[in-house]
Amino acid sequence: MMTEVQNIGINTLGGAPTSLDEYAGRAVLVVNVASKCGLTPQYEKLEKLANEYSARGLSVVGVPCNQFGGQEPGTAEEIETFCSTTYGITFAMTEKVDVNGDNQHPLYAELTKTEDADGKAGDVQWNFEKFLISPDGVVTDRFRPRTEPDAPEVLAAIDKILPKDTMVV
Repeated sequence: MMTEVQNIGINTLGGAPTSLDEYAGRAVLVVNVASKCGLTPQYEKLEKLANEYSARGLSVVGVPCNQFGGQEPGTAEEIETFCSTTYGITFAMTEKVDVNGDNQHPLYAELTKTEDADGKAGDVQWNFEKFLISPDGVVTDRFRPRTEPDAPEVLAAIDKILPKDTMVV
């Protein structure tokens, strides 16, 4: 079963068209990211998560956004260079988009309908807000920015939706 969120088009950081449909059958953690934020060190834990859980069927997708304090001012090339040289990022990155407001990207229009642990949906609060999408395309969980990628509640949510005892290639 594929849902609306998987069909929404977005470009890669390099400008090529894509969608979350590329990850059909895999769980996806979508995170709005920024290079000059106090939470930017979360990149390290996101990369570790991507590496450790990839074989079990998880993909991490970073979505650069400059809406919070102008903390992602760079070009696509600058973002890519920063991420690869500073944090060794190998997970997928999309084009820079707005996650809130009048120019909100359609992907985030869908994602922000999801409630967090307190039952609150709506606008993204800041950089590094995380949305977990199950292998069948359902947005299952939302974690606010200060929740670290390796927090027990994030890992439990990922473990809950990933196949048990199965390696996914």
